[in-house]
Amino acid sequence: MPHHSRRALPETQDLLRLTVLATHRLSEHWMRVTLGGGDIARFTPMGFDQWFRLFLPVHGGDGLERVPAKANKMLGYLKLLRIPEGQRPVMRSYTVRAFRELGESGGAEIDVDFVIHRAPDGGLGPAPAWALAAEPGEDVALIDEGTGFNPRRPPERVLLVGDETALPAIAGICASLPGGTRGSALVEVPAQEDAQDLARPEGLEVRWIVRNDPHEVPGRAAAEALASTELPEGDGPFYAFIAGEQQLPTGARRHLVAERGVDKDDIGFCGYWRVGRDRRG
Repeated sequence: MPHHSRRALPETQDLLRLTVLATHRLSEHWMRVTLGGGDIARFTPMGFDQWFRLFLPVHGGDGLERVPAKANKMLGYLKLLRIPEGQRPVMRSYTVRAFRELGESGGAEIDVDFVIHRAPDGGLGPAPAWALAAEPGEDVALIDEGTGFNPRRPPERVLLVGDETALPAIAGICASLPGGTRGSALVEVPAQEDAQDLARPEGLEVRWIVRNDPHEVPGRAAAEALASTELPEGDGPFYAFIAGEQQLPTGARRHLVAERGVDKDDIGFCGYWRVGRDRRG
């Protein structure tokens, strides 16, 4: 499960049933699934990097009906594990890429972007495999977990750093910041075609760092770019947010505190995944 430095929790964390409305292949490394219907009216958008536990059916089974209401808590998770393997839904953490109060479906919609990363043998993890095969009408379930972007004071200056798994979070943060916010977003992606148009304040620069080498550990290029990036000037409140493969947020936070003099309480960080394990998208 992801590690967050500090979170803003939602008012309620009910188990919500939603339906796949549409899918769209954004690039070789990105698949977008649009969710809505069902309990969507009970979902409260918080903006920024709002994330949730997503429960995906396996083998078209009815395991979703057996997901406990508090499956994101220890006792509920233990109940989830009692569902027989082969029927037990896959649970992963994902970020709201976009929320629309009124979408093409005629109701509220959530876009969820899945990183399509293949292992050296060409295999896919269960979540990206599901996203590639998903069809409208399929059911999923989710439990809202709130936001990790939770500064002490509304920031006037920001620094956002992440690998591709943090792109939806950084996109959500950029779209939620006030218009006068200044700073930089450093986003590392596998290929140039993975760069996306991000709604953001005019004073926030987005730098796309293309990894190119498929054998390079994600996050290293972003960390190198951070070392040569100036922090936004000014006296207004500053906040940094770093997320992705766990070495990136831990190393970047250490760098900002020890070498840039940033107060550790003004840094939000989250390890979404570890090399060799499933990624969050």
